Amino acid sequence: MAAPGTASSAASGFVLAAPEPADPRLAWERLDDAARGACYDNNAGVPDSAAQVAARNAASAAYRAAHPAGLDIPYAGAERTAFDIYPAADPGAPCLVFVHGGYWQRNARSDFACFAEGLNAAGWSVAMPGYTLAPEASLAGIVAEIGAALDWLAEHGAGHGLGGPIVLSGWSAGAQLAAMNLGHPAVTAGLAISGVYDLAPIRETYLNEKLHLTDAEIATLSPLRLPVVAKPMAIAYGSRELPALVHDARNLHARRAAAHARGALLPVPGADHFSILDAFRRPDGLLARAARDLLEGASR
Repeated sequence: MAAPGTASSAASGFVLAAPEPADPRLAWERLDDAARGACYDNNAGVPDSAAQVAARNAASAAYRAAHPAGLDIPYAGAERTAFDIYPAADPGAPCLVFVHGGYWQRNARSDFACFAEGLNAAGWSVAMPGYTLAPEASLAGIVAEIGAALDWLAEHGAGHGLGGPIVLSGWSAGAQLAAMNLGHPAVTAGLAISGVYDLAPIRETYLNEKLHLTDAEIATLSPLRLPVVAKPMAIAYGSRELPALVHDARNLHARRAAAHARGALLPVPGADHFSILDAFRRPDGLLARAARDLLEGASR
């Protein structure tokens, strides 16, 4: 059998090496707490992360201010369970539902408004749901809230100008939430960006101080441990991401490909965990194009 992270072919006699750098989790038992945490610490892994976040938040505040009509629309009763909606002129246009990240315990939908810009310019609607953060909510509860947001869109979206097909997307922790809700009947296709798809290592890092992950959550909320949903889903990651995230993306795509589920693997050249979302800022950006390609593929 090939070593973890490699693929081999006895018939052809070749071995395809794992992507570099190697997955540090292959030596997980030898890593101390600091090294385990570093595998997932995107802020530390991107030297200018603070400046990128500040610029993102400022651009998002400006975009929200310029598009105030569809903000803060509740889909459930909790404080954060509301949508920011940026509708297209055509109520039948496709809609990207974008779920923000922050390791399920920080950030808000309002911080990501600027990433509606590219698809809005391409004639799409964009809807951004918020959700309750850990530790106030468990991860199971957060996954269920995104499902409730999609239920609300199915029932009420047309009344808010969102009558077209839905591509469900998410970044970082939001990618896990998107992958977990790909099977929702309102969703046509998915676009998962820079995600974490196996939760088991997370429980052994500083991130679990607020998440308090259970065995059941690891088994039932890790996309890499679940049956494949047959709908199309593209999986994107930056070429400068932390290795653990690169390998999770490649592993999830390989698992889906083995089940004959459609969807491209999209390494974004030169992108880190934060700059990757800039590919949503223009209609011709790689992520904006990927969303459009998903609907074209789903119709075939």
